[in-house]
Amino acid sequence: MKQILLTAALVLPLTALPPQAQEADGDVQEGFSLMEEGAKLFLRGLLDEVEPALEEMENFAGEVEPALRAFAEEMGPALAELMSVIDEIGNYEAPEVLPNGDIIIR
Repeated sequence: MKQILLTAALVLPLTALPPQAQEADGDVQEGFSLMEEGAKLFLRGLLDEVEPALEEMENFAGEVEPALRAFAEEMGPALAELMSVIDEIGNYEAPEVLPNGDIIIR
């Protein structure tokens, strides 16, 4: 008899858990939707803050583009010629400045 009462005492609270778990699951789902909404608001705010800087960078790129194209057209052939003379840039070391001011190029 004691075993039956003990088993009943253990089983009855367990049968009440699924509705509580479902309520908790609903709370979790609501929590996730609130977190999702908060993340969306955060990202929208961040985009609003960054948008002027992106527009400014786009304007700067538009101003610099002609100068870069002219530089590439003028310097392109010279750089190609220089690269044909240089074997492999990895074979060279950086110049070394000695304490007395001498520069060693290896």
